[in-house]
Amino acid sequence: MIKIVTIIGARPQIIKAAALSRAIKNKFSTQIKEIIVHTGQHYDANMSQVFFDELNIPKPDYNLNVGSGSHGKQTAAMISGIEEILINEKPNAIVLYGDTNSTLAGGVAASKIHVPVIHIEAGLRSFSKAMPEEVNRIMCDHVSTLLFSPTKTGFDNLIREGFNANAKEPYSANNPKIYHCGDVMYDNSLHFSEVAESKTNILQTLSLKANKFILATIHRNNNTDEPERLNALFKSLNDISLKQDLEIVLPLHPRTSKLMETNLTKQNLEAVKANKGFKITGPVSFLEMIALEKNCKLVMTDSGGVQKEAFYFDKPCIILRPETEWVELVECGTAIIADADEHKIKAAFDKLFTNDHLKFPKIYGNGFAAEFICAEMVKHLQ
Repeated sequence: MIKIVTIIGARPQIIKAAALSRAIKNKFSTQIKEIIVHTGQHYDANMSQVFFDELNIPKPDYNLNVGSGSHGKQTAAMISGIEEILINEKPNAIVLYGDTNSTLAGGVAASKIHVPVIHIEAGLRSFSKAMPEEVNRIMCDHVSTLLFSPTKTGFDNLIREGFNANAKEPYSANNPKIYHCGDVMYDNSLHFSEVAESKTNILQTLSLKANKFILATIHRNNNTDEPERLNALFKSLNDISLKQDLEIVLPLHPRTSKLMETNLTKQNLEAVKANKGFKITGPVSFLEMIALEKNCKLVMTDSGGVQKEAFYFDKPCIILRPETEWVELVECGTAIIADADEHKIKAAFDKLFTNDHLKFPKIYGNGFAAEFICAEMVKHLQ
C-alpha cells in the first residue's frame, strides 16, 4: 500500500480533493492510504468546513491553521508545517491541487526533502506572471514527478516548457511523467449534480426560476481591490439587470462583501442596493453553487473553476478577467473574455444571451479522471 499526503487549503481544493478521496474509498482502499492536511488558508466556516460536511470528505488529519496574511508570511508558515508532517509521515508522495499558496508551499516543502510531488491541474497557464497563481502553478509543475493536466492545451503547455511526453521510468522531478487525463472537477460535477437537486432549496429560497437569472461571482484581488475595476463590474451587472429585467445572483466572497462597501462609489452602491433584482448573498455551498449553475441562463465570473462549471452545464460565460487558463472555452465560442470593461461586458452579454446555437463539446474527460490518477499513482509510486 502506498501512502499519500493530500494538501488542501482553499475552497476549490477541498472540492477537488473530494473526487480523489471518493475514488480511493470506492476503488483503491486497499492500495492507497490518504493523509489529508488542511493548511487553514481559508479558515471561515462558510468557506471551508461546510464543504467537508456537505461533500462527505474525510476530516483532515492535520490542520495548520495558518489563516490569512501576506503571501510571504502565509506561505512560510505552510512550508514549515508541511515539512514537519512529511518528515513524520514519510509518504510515498504529496498530492497538490491547482495554484494557491498551499500548492506552492507543498511543492517547496516536498521537493526540498525529496518527497515526490503529484500535481493535479498541471500545465494550466494564463501567461500573466502578474497573477500570483501563475507563479505558483509554474513552480509546482517544475518540481513535480507526476503531472496530470485536465486539458490537451495544458499538456501542450508542459511540452513547450521542456517536459518530455515520452519519458520512461523511473520517474522523478528530473524525469517527470505528464498526462492528459481529464478534469477531476468534471468528475465531481457529474457525481453531485443529481445530489444538488434533492439536497438544496436555494432556488426556492431566492425565489428564482430556471433560466431566468444570471449567476455572477467576483473575488479576484485585482477586481475587488481596485475601485475602478470593481465599480465597472457592479455597474455593468446592474445595468444589464435593469435593461433586461433580469435577476442577478451574486454570492459574495467575504473579501468582496467588505470591499464593495468601501470601494464602490456612493452612487453605484446605492443603485445596486435599490435594484430588487440584484440578489447579493453570502457564500453558497458547493451543492448550492451547482444548483445555481445548472439553472441559470448565463454566468459572469472571474473564477477559473466557475468558468469550467458553466461549461459542464452548457451555460455561456462572460469572463471578468483579462485572460483565462481555460482557452478551450473561448475557442469553442461559449465564453468571452471581457475583463472589467463595461463596454466589453455588455457586448459579450448581447452576443451570448440570445445565442441558442452554442456547442459544448466534451473536452474535460469522461468523468473518471480521479480513478485514472489513482491507478497511475499505484503503478508508479511503489
